[in-house]
Amino acid sequence: MALVPQVNALIRRLPDEERFELVSQMRRASRSVPTNIAEGYAKRKSSKEFANYLTTAMASANEMEVHLKIADQLGYADVSSLIEGYNVVGRQLNKLIASWQRFPTTSKRTSNKRPATSNHSHDR
Repeated sequence: MALVPQVNALIRRLPDEERFELVSQMRRASRSVPTNIAEGYAKRKSSKEFANYLTTAMASANEMEVHLKIADQLGYADVSSLIEGYNVVGRQLNKLIASWQRFPTTSKRTSNKRPATSNHSHDR
């Protein structure tokens, strides 16, 4: 999610004529990455469904790289650090897709029960 504020700062600097094109696409794709990871994580009990969400997140990261390269080619901004950031996210997602099943799919939750305490108010 660290890239989202950087993308927002970039799109505020893009020309008005890109508002309904590049800006809209970048805004949607940049938010799609973390939201798909989160939604997939919530549904991780189904390996196929989790993998689908991670794959969608990776596709959005790749899409952001393309949008950023377009912004760079059009001379709108130096976006090399953002391109590298999304490249890293894509590699991390690729590794996660390949290896996530080695990790526990359900968290071991501690009991919500409080330790037994006696109410010794009558001892005071």
